[in-house]
Amino acid sequence: MKNTLKENRDFRRLYTRGRSAASDCLAVYALHNRYGAGRLGITVSVKLGGAVKRNRIKRVIREIYRLHKHEIRPNTDLVVVARSRAVTASYAHMERAFLRCVGQLGLRTKEGKPS
Repeated sequence: MKNTLKENRDFRRLYTRGRSAASDCLAVYALHNRYGAGRLGITVSVKLGGAVKRNRIKRVIREIYRLHKHEIRPNTDLVVVARSRAVTASYAHMERAFLRCVGQLGLRTKEGKPS
């Protein structure tokens, strides 16, 4: 993925200035940007398990974002924080949780149609 958040200052900016929504397995922070494209950052704590589990969670979140980024308002930075239930959650459950959080933040475009 080309547009990713990697710098610590970007993550801190979203945590402090961004709006947030949470579900049982994910927390999503969002903030408008001026880069011309949406960017995604993912946080998975070491407390959630070994590298295999953490990387699986990151792959699932990246895939959910890839499939639904056309439904999210453009020019939005998102940081997705995996919670402990993400380790045992199914793909479908994480997808519903992500879409619910994005919807709570008012970031979804009309019925998932590209804008």
